[in-house]
Amino acid sequence: MRDTFLFGALDRYRNRLLQLVEGCPEDKRNVVPPGFNNSIHWQIGHVLAVTDRLIFALSEQPSLVPANYISFFGNGTKPADWQEEPPAWDVIIAQLKEQPAQIRESLGDKLDVAVKENMMKAATIEQLINFSIMHEANHFGMISAMMKVLK
Repeated sequence: MRDTFLFGALDRYRNRLLQLVEGCPEDKRNVVPPGFNNSIHWQIGHVLAVTDRLIFALSEQPSLVPANYISFFGNGTKPADWQEEPPAWDVIIAQLKEQPAQIRESLGDKLDVAVKENMMKAATIEQLINFSIMHEANHFGMISAMMKVLK
């Protein structure tokens, strides 16, 4: 039953994020608004890459996104430092749509499995997924604010 709640929350937050960014005009996706460090393109790439890293790497599962995504979208990165074209918006969107099902399929029966020590102090895969949902909710708020500023 708790897996229904957990994966339902993962799906709901991801769908909210996808609905929000579907309304982002193409000419605004790579703009860094005043007062922000990153673009909406960076934000969605960050959610994808960090979710993958948090959940799969810390549970010692193979990553499902290319390793170079962290160089574009990891903590402390920003579009101003990009030396090459980042993964395309449409590619990231497609991967964001697939990721919750990939998490459920790979880890749905392993929620109680212990994970290696981490900065979040998560002890199990379930706790990693919970932290990831909170992380995504934070970036949903950032994207929402950015879209208001970019109007």
